[in-house]
Amino acid sequence: MPISAQREHAPSRAHPGALVLLLGLPALLFALITWQVVADGPLLRLDARLSRVLLNPDRFSELLSDLGNVGVAVPVLAAALGYAAVRGRRDGTGRWWLPVAAAALLMALVPALVVPLKELTDRPGPPVVPSGTGYYPSGHTATAAVAYGGATLLLLPGLRTALARRALVTVCAALVLAVSYGLVRRGYHWPLDVVGSWCLCAVLLTGLWLFLRRRTARPGRPPGSA
Repeated sequence: MPISAQREHAPSRAHPGALVLLLGLPALLFALITWQVVADGPLLRLDARLSRVLLNPDRFSELLSDLGNVGVAVPVLAAALGYAAVRGRRDGTGRWWLPVAAAALLMALVPALVVPLKELTDRPGPPVVPSGTGYYPSGHTATAAVAYGGATLLLLPGLRTALARRALVTVCAALVLAVSYGLVRRGYHWPLDVVGSWCLCAVLLTGLWLFLRRRTARPGRPPGSA
C-alpha cells in the first residue's frame, strides 16, 4: 500500500483536551483519594458508609472478585500477547514485538507500583477481613484492569467491524466492574481502594493506548525491517 494511502487511513493524533481528560483527570483523582487515605480525611467517612450499604458477603461476590486473581487475569493477557505476536510476525509488521513487550511491561509495573503504595498508605481493611493494613489501592482491581484492558488494546486492531470492537470493550469493562463489585460486596476492599486503582490504571492504560496509537499512525515499514 502506498505511504500516502497509509497516512490517509492512519488515525489522527489525540486531541490535547482528550489527553487532559484521559491522563490528567485520573491522575488528579488518584492524588486526591490517596491524600484522603493518608490524612484520614472526610472522604473516608463517606467511603465507610458506602461500604456498609454494599457489604453482603456471599459466594457469588467471592467468585466475581476471583476474576481479579493473577492466576485468572494474567493468563488472559498472556493469550492476547501470544495472539498479537503471531499476528504481527505473520503480517510482517516492523518491530511486531514492541506492542507485546509494552503490554507485558505494563502488567509487570502493576505490583511495582501497587505494593509501595500499599506500604505508604498503610490503610486498614474493612471489618470483615482479618486485621492488617495495605489495602489501598486494590491489587486485584489493578490486576484485572491492566490484564483485561491490555488484552483488549492488543486485540482491537485485529477486529474488522465496529460491532466486534464495541463488544470487546464492553466485555473488558464488564469484567473489571465485576471484579470491583465483588471485592466491595464481599468486603475484601473499601470502595475507595477500588476507585483509586481505577484511576491509577486509567493512566497506565492510556499510556499504552497512546503508544499503540502512535505506532499505528506511523507510516509502515517494509516487512522484516528493524
